[in-house]
Amino acid sequence: MVDTRALRIVFFGTPDFAVPTLEALLGSSHRVVGVVTQPDRPRGRGQKVSDAPVKARASTAGLPVLQPARLSDAGFLHDLTAFEADLGVVAAYGKILTDAVLAIPRHGLLNVHASLLPKYRGAAPVHRAVINGDPITGVTIIRVVKALDAGPMLASRERPIGPEDTSQDVERDLAVVGASLLVEVVDDLVGGSLRPVEQEERAATYAPRLTRADGVIDWTCSPLAIHNLIRGLHPWPHAHTFYRGGRLIIRRSQVGSRRDGSSSGTILDAGECLEVAAGGGVLRITEIQEEGGRPLTASQFLAGHRLVAGERLTSRP
Repeated sequence: MVDTRALRIVFFGTPDFAVPTLEALLGSSHRVVGVVTQPDRPRGRGQKVSDAPVKARASTAGLPVLQPARLSDAGFLHDLTAFEADLGVVAAYGKILTDAVLAIPRHGLLNVHASLLPKYRGAAPVHRAVINGDPITGVTIIRVVKALDAGPMLASRERPIGPEDTSQDVERDLAVVGASLLVEVVDDLVGGSLRPVEQEERAATYAPRLTRADGVIDWTCSPLAIHNLIRGLHPWPHAHTFYRGGRLIIRRSQVGSRRDGSSSGTILDAGECLEVAAGGGVLRITEIQEEGGRPLTASQFLAGHRLVAGERLTSRP
């Protein structure tokens, strides 16, 4: 049993998803003694170097911040040890922790993972769940072990996925759900009431990191599968297609109610709406963006861009 007192916690996290967990810990009875986050990188359309969300929040809270380029760096390991942390908490840090790091906090590390483990271990669990059309996902708090997202499960909480929900919607909610659940788990750890459950290895699936290539629309797939891809890749890297060699980013869609025998990718309507034949059905595009342009509703886009019914959207330029 952990001593019944406030724990000294070192927090590992980088993007928006991690901020609610950091906030919850700052508002808890425990003490965040330091933050580890990824090095500063160019961000946004202008590619200017700026603080990631966790670093920005840590700075406003007056917390010491470590940004190691390599977790094996001796200086970083020295500084991490100097925090004298009882526990480490990880939420979307973005790097696999080394044995040396795992050995430093006296009571190990906990991870806030955005799936119902053992399903969707890896970097993109929310996106893969939405792309696959899953009706439900959730968040799981696990102990961190060397194997990726394979540690004992300490608690989980579900979140339904609606048919129009995007990855952004789901991830935003899971960040909040996971934050409160994490604090409950830390409190239970202090009280000695945790009951770890080992993951069933044969049920494990992997959710690999997304790349821009994941966004290419295959119009032979069903309208529902393409719709799920579009919402699953929102807000990044977005689903996309090509028309007359130019790349079009498809941001929002609806599944049409009628069947159609036209060739996959054929533009069926480019008047007031944009409808495309897909896998024997119809996909209605409701929000679209020309590369380098701004997002527009389909009607706004069609008012300034001449797409021709009968021509095709393709998977290659």
